[in-house]
Amino acid sequence: MQDGTHAPLDALDRKILAALQRDATRPLEALAAELGASKTPVWNRIRKLRASGAIRREVAILDPEALGLGACFFVLVRTSEHEPGWLERFTAAVANMPEIVAAHRLAGEIDYILQVRVADARAYDAFYRRLIAQVRIFNVTSLLSMEEIKAETALPIPPAPGAP
Repeated sequence: MQDGTHAPLDALDRKILAALQRDATRPLEALAAELGASKTPVWNRIRKLRASGAIRREVAILDPEALGLGACFFVLVRTSEHEPGWLERFTAAVANMPEIVAAHRLAGEIDYILQVRVADARAYDAFYRRLIAQVRIFNVTSLLSMEEIKAETALPIPPAPGAP
């Protein structure tokens, strides 16, 4: 069901998801033991969660500093163009620029916010020049993050409906 609708998650599904968010690399035996369940039902649930799209993918979380990507910029984008052609060019540019690690369309004065990881200010300038060469932007404000206080990939998992 990867059409945006998901089957309801019960308490065991939620426990599995929470455990996988902490560490998706541990053996099935260890995961099942932590959850107090047998391997086969846990494996079947994981398969169901993948098929439904509740689990999108499993990845390694890399350290940006170890990769030489110590500068994190938040880029506020305002556009005066809101037709489909502009949006297609913008989303294509965003999709094809690996420095952009997150992008959101916003409500309010700012139209889009981009999170960009690069080595330094010079690398950001090169990124910026490539971006504006691909799409016309009315206004760009770039903010350099001085310190990352929290960066979490795990989502909060609410309790199952009716659970205490």
